[in-house]
Amino acid sequence: MMQTEKFHGVFPPVPTIVNAQGELDKKGMATLLDHLIANQVNGVLLLGSGGEFCHMTKEQRLEAAEFCVQHINHRIPVLLGISSTCTQDVIHYGLHADRLEVDAVLVLNPYYARLTDDYIYHHFKTVAESIKTPVILYNFPALTGQDLSIDLITRLAHDIPNIIGIKDTVDNISHIREIINTVRPVRPDFVIFSGYDEYMMDTLIMGGNGGIPATANFAPQLTCGIYRAWCEKEYETLFRLQRRLSALSTIYSLDTPFFGIIKKAIQLSGIDIPVEVMPPVQPANEAHIASLKKVLQRAGL
Repeated sequence: MMQTEKFHGVFPPVPTIVNAQGELDKKGMATLLDHLIANQVNGVLLLGSGGEFCHMTKEQRLEAAEFCVQHINHRIPVLLGISSTCTQDVIHYGLHADRLEVDAVLVLNPYYARLTDDYIYHHFKTVAESIKTPVILYNFPALTGQDLSIDLITRLAHDIPNIIGIKDTVDNISHIREIINTVRPVRPDFVIFSGYDEYMMDTLIMGGNGGIPATANFAPQLTCGIYRAWCEKEYETLFRLQRRLSALSTIYSLDTPFFGIIKKAIQLSGIDIPVEVMPPVQPANEAHIASLKKVLQRAGL
């Protein structure tokens, strides 16, 4: 199998399950991973934005990665987030990913200091050439403060074989359209994932590979159902599920960040996990939970 062929469909960004002391809750973590595998997700993203990597120590990140990868035990593909503002830290996490033998790593452009395209290019090039594991770019300008331009993505795809794709979290489907139109002629096998749940269907229609939707953690019947309906050309089912997913996608506006909301939604779906989050974020409060229940009801969950 080519290294890009395993990256298709639904790869939920898995929350890191912790206890009240911020320690990894291995029982809850295993329960969630087994639930996702049983519901036939196509793979998982560990330590992405929804995995709270930005609020974890290095030791916590390494422990969570090791436990999850070992528990999954090659049952499904694993995409592991290794982002940091420091290039050498990213390489450190990347070498750890090499040892874990994950299927690919996800890398943000460094945030806080604004960087020229040449500096961002140098960051990704240095990381991708320092590790063996394939690299998927992560574009999330609402959080990093900088968009990965189409020209930069094309340059990276053309120049660096170990960069195999992108997760594009831009609230504008035309950005994914332009990546497909511009990058695919240079790299026909370049993996293109939507970061926004409700853009996954459009991404598939335009020729992309799938999505990385947090809602798949508690409503896999919607996102995985959309992907299966697309593959089986069951378009009435596809459109019906897409309408329900669109109603559900307002969940992200209930709290900022949405970490506690997603964990509470998982618990409400019947999965036995604690809903603690890493500080400075706090668990969903009563008002959040009341609003969450209304959104879930509106989406038919």
